[in-house]
Amino acid sequence: MIQKVRLLITSPDLRRKLFFILGVLVVFRVLAAIPVPSVDRGQLRNFLQGNQFFGLLNVFSGGVLDNLSIVMLGVGPYITASIIMQLLTMIFPRLKEMYQEEGEAGRSRFNQYSRVLSIPLSILQAFGLLTILIRQQVIPPLTPLGYLTNIAVVTAGTMILMWLGELITEKGFGNGVSLMIFAGIVSRLPVDIRQALVTFEPSQIVTYVMFVLVSLIVIAGVVVITEGQRNIPVSYAKRIRGMRVYGGNQTYLPLRVNQAGVIPIIFAVSIILFPGLVGNVLAGVPANWAQSASQFLISAFNNTWVYAAIYFMLVFAFTYFYTAVTFDPQAIATNIQKQGGFILGIRPGRPTAEYLYRILSRVTLAGALFLGSIAVLPLVVQNLSGISAFSLGGTSLLIAVSVILETMKQVDAQLVMREYE
Repeated sequence: MIQKVRLLITSPDLRRKLFFILGVLVVFRVLAAIPVPSVDRGQLRNFLQGNQFFGLLNVFSGGVLDNLSIVMLGVGPYITASIIMQLLTMIFPRLKEMYQEEGEAGRSRFNQYSRVLSIPLSILQAFGLLTILIRQQVIPPLTPLGYLTNIAVVTAGTMILMWLGELITEKGFGNGVSLMIFAGIVSRLPVDIRQALVTFEPSQIVTYVMFVLVSLIVIAGVVVITEGQRNIPVSYAKRIRGMRVYGGNQTYLPLRVNQAGVIPIIFAVSIILFPGLVGNVLAGVPANWAQSASQFLISAFNNTWVYAAIYFMLVFAFTYFYTAVTFDPQAIATNIQKQGGFILGIRPGRPTAEYLYRILSRVTLAGALFLGSIAVLPLVVQNLSGISAFSLGGTSLLIAVSVILETMKQVDAQLVMREYE
């Protein structure tokens, strides 16, 4: 490990990439510290603490909602646009062909469509978020010109973050968007630690110790599940061409336990947002039925246990859904058969596809339960322990660990390449 760190620092190319990433992240945090005008900080803090969705949205946007900065949407619109484009591949075969079969050029054009789609999504999300914050009296009422100005500034902020993320991906190492979200999560740790020290009471020392132990166990579990996979052995028959013998080797088809990553959580957040938004919209309607419906929706989704139960079920369902979108057993079985491969004891073709589907369903069950548990973990822990000082919840932890592991793999690949040279 020490040798790798030394090589990372002493190699001019890697050192330049490392400093470039740090510089871009500093620019991101500077932008996140510039608030929109006339923000009531106390009202904003109370609003984020009392709203489950916007607290989670603050995590995905990299903590930029803490002071309602000019990049308040973070890279959320771009993530949403990417998800929509991936879903459209199920409807339009041309998009699926572009993404999966046309190589780097096709994926580049596919990503360009995602960038274009993120612009109207940024405008819509900026308008909706500003409207909700005005109704919650976090910011004062805006004139039409003020609305247009703030929407334009917030949309431009999202485009800048997209550009910075792509610069990290292109000129550094790791995924730029993930690293920016990770930087936002880590930047909140000093504030959380200071808040925990300020509110610390000697009578709660046992609770705090248990909280730390549970956190360490959860981190270990996240690492194990994130790296866990089921290896299915695939054998290839020998082929003789002239005087040469090809094939005859054995490889493995890896099926990851957490095949979907954090995408199901993002899906679930998008769905569970809708009733709360409807409730806030109906609150401004003077009719009695609208007020009753608004109170019912807001009170139901402010109930921690109801919110946690719906959240868990949505994450569980979307884990299966996204895994089915990204992993096609029939296509995998066809490719294995075309290459002369087979799974021992399983006939090629349709029986192989059915076998892969059966194994994938069992593995995905563990991944779905894991993601659902991680998503509702902070809600359960805070209600049972009474400690709300630490905002690094299960979703934040999952994102942080996943980004660290992926970045470490990228760094190892860079180091191995230079050691080979």
